[in-house]
Amino acid sequence: MLERRNRSAEAPHDDLVDHLVRSTPLQRGEAARVVLDVLAYFDETTEEFVRRRHRELQSHGLRNEEIFDRIRHELPHRAVAPPDLSARQLRRLVYG
Repeated sequence: MLERRNRSAEAPHDDLVDHLVRSTPLQRGEAARVVLDVLAYFDETTEEFVRRRHRELQSHGLRNEEIFDRIRHELPHRAVAPPDLSARQLRRLVYG
């Protein structure tokens, strides 16, 4: 595993919840759930992201060469950019 971000779903993030309640029509419980959902989304490891995106793009009929090229371009735009991975490293994450 390349990394596991240290964002805990147990962290209350009350300041962010307060901000969402003030700036959106969300109730406090809804805002807290949104915060936890977003944190869980960005807590995805590089391996989990690569495997998920590979499955998604493969289900759209793309071939591995195009899939790995797309994933390589998407990775630097993640919340915390992972290291630059070659197509070979991406293939290894998917197929072992």
